[in-house]
Amino acid sequence: METTADDTTPARLKGTPSWLLTHTATHAGRLLWEAFGTTDARRYHYALLAALEEFGPASQASLGRRCGIDRSYIVGAINELAAWGLVERDPDPADRRRNVITLTPAGGERLRELDEILAGVQDAIFAPLSSEERDQLTRLLARVLEHHDHRRGPAM
Repeated sequence: METTADDTTPARLKGTPSWLLTHTATHAGRLLWEAFGTTDARRYHYALLAALEEFGPASQASLGRRCGIDRSYIVGAINELAAWGLVERDPDPADRRRNVITLTPAGGERLRELDEILAGVQDAIFAPLSSEERDQLTRLLARVLEHHDHRRGPAM
């Protein structure tokens, strides 16, 4: 007889929201990695493109802070996006030591492609939930995250 996680996981764990959240996040991360990976994209690429579209041009440092990407990774991530023609990096006219990153039209198009991929992943992850339940879950998770936001480290 084959065993499943439900057969072997203690009921105490299965009834704990933090355990459920952790395991759901693991599955979600894997699905997103696989889906974005088919296009050579990563979560941090999506985060950077989304931030640039929503907030406009920004320094590398401010993008890293806004997206929760560690300083040691931001330059490499921007280099990848620039090499693909999705962003432009120019010296900041106000401070030549800084670079300003700008979303290109190709970057905006790429973001829309990644939005579609992400929507498909969201549908796969939350297939058992109705639209109303998804909205409720999103609100509840946002509230919990906001409560703990001061403790949050790098997101990517």
